[in-house]
Amino acid sequence: MGDPLEVYRRKRDFARTPEPAGDHGSSRGGPARFVVQRHRASRLHYDLRFEMDGVLASWAVPKGPTLDPNARRLAMHVEDHPIEYLLFEGVIPSDEYGGGDVIVWDTGTWEPVKTDDPRAAVAAGELHAEVRGEKLRGRFVLVRRGDDDGQSGDAWMLLHKRDDHAAEGWDAEDHPRSVLTGRTNDEVKADPHFLWRSDAPAAEASVPLLPDPLPDEAIEDLAALGRQGTWDIFGRSLKVTNLDKVLFPGDPPVTKRELLAYVARIAPVAVPYLEGRALNLHRYPDGAQKKGFWHKERPGHAPEWLGEWKNPDADPGETSTYVVADEPAALVWAANFGALEWHPWTSRIDNPQEPTYALIDLDPGERTTWDELLTLARLHRTALDHLGVTARPKVTGRRGIQIWIPVVGGYTFDDTRTWVETLSKTVGRVVPELVSWKWEVKERKGLARLDYTQNAINKTLVGPYSPRPAPEAPVSVPLTWDELDDPDLRPDRWTIRTVLDRLEEAGDPFRVLLGAAQQLPAIT
Repeated sequence: MGDPLEVYRRKRDFARTPEPAGDHGSSRGGPARFVVQRHRASRLHYDLRFEMDGVLASWAVPKGPTLDPNARRLAMHVEDHPIEYLLFEGVIPSDEYGGGDVIVWDTGTWEPVKTDDPRAAVAAGELHAEVRGEKLRGRFVLVRRGDDDGQSGDAWMLLHKRDDHAAEGWDAEDHPRSVLTGRTNDEVKADPHFLWRSDAPAAEASVPLLPDPLPDEAIEDLAALGRQGTWDIFGRSLKVTNLDKVLFPGDPPVTKRELLAYVARIAPVAVPYLEGRALNLHRYPDGAQKKGFWHKERPGHAPEWLGEWKNPDADPGETSTYVVADEPAALVWAANFGALEWHPWTSRIDNPQEPTYALIDLDPGERTTWDELLTLARLHRTALDHLGVTARPKVTGRRGIQIWIPVVGGYTFDDTRTWVETLSKTVGRVVPELVSWKWEVKERKGLARLDYTQNAINKTLVGPYSPRPAPEAPVSVPLTWDELDDPDLRPDRWTIRTVLDRLEEAGDPFRVLLGAAQQLPAIT
């Protein structure tokens, strides 16, 4: 059948474009994947690509795909693209074919319907696809047009069937951000940070959008210190103490030195979720095996450079000055201070009465199994997907799952609490046997609680990538929605010893939330 990528390669100069040259590979195991890229070339369009036979069968959709079953979209069948294009996000030079900025607007898995041979279905002019993406869900149909003045082989129509995922009036332009990085086309154009390097071997070409890793020398300097000393880290000089103290039981136990090394490595990734926010610290100066306590007041001995916020609404006896972690060194300081957990406020210090996240806390009861908790999380996934809301789950590192939803300014905590309550009670009615709405733990009879009350000022949930005070030092880790279907998923699956490898391999699923503030739709 020849090389299906021959036309693709002939149109491009890979010495000039960051696009992948690609190889025609065999299909991998598991579900087939798809991607939709929002592509601003000479004209804005959306590129819809389905994995088939080791390449991506592709259509250019000028107005973008839609969930509206009443709409018909022109879709121009274009050349096959390499599988590596699933991750391509960046800027194609203006004098190259397709010059313009590209984001991964949606991605996920798909399966053909009414055929076992999707390539033959395309050749016959009609493809039915069941799509499971972040934005697109349900049954799509591509049909070749036969009335296109001699171009009938190129012009197709794309439509969405009237199924449970259909949504009248749904417009792709109302959802403009990348599902990989949370960025808009404008942001990619201004600062591309290509996710793909065409000058590298395929196994090394995918580059996650993460801060530069901490130099090995910094960790070597920490290892060279005795029980205490001065550690120069992130341009700050920190006095670190009791470095060989065991803070977490384990095999081997986790020392304070190892905790500080983890926090220094993860801090550049975690700080975007903490900066500009008051921080509640959960301190365990004698280690996770002893009882901890909350510490909110910024201590008088804190270094001058450590961020702070003076709460103008603090009553006598309440915390008046909070730590604000505006730089990575602040988290290292907190860990040295004995804070094994960090809990950021959901509002920012410049407007503490307005939350920037709505929070869903799936709190398991004594009788709640992990499978039951996953059922509750997946039901929330379905509900949020139906509403078109951008959100991400994370495991807590203990027993639970939390879901974070970025919101625009102007909401009060009463607003977000009421919205989450409405959503969760709608979900709870589907599986009433799993959920209790009682406030007192003993009255819940071991059932799970969908806790909307966390949406209140100074009520916090553990921050992304924070350790938890338990054996082996588990970590609260952000997830993609698809990972809720992973049979190996557990709430304490990752520890400070393993999460960095995951981050390097899979990136940061919460990054999509940064800059993705949205209005909360009405729930009917």
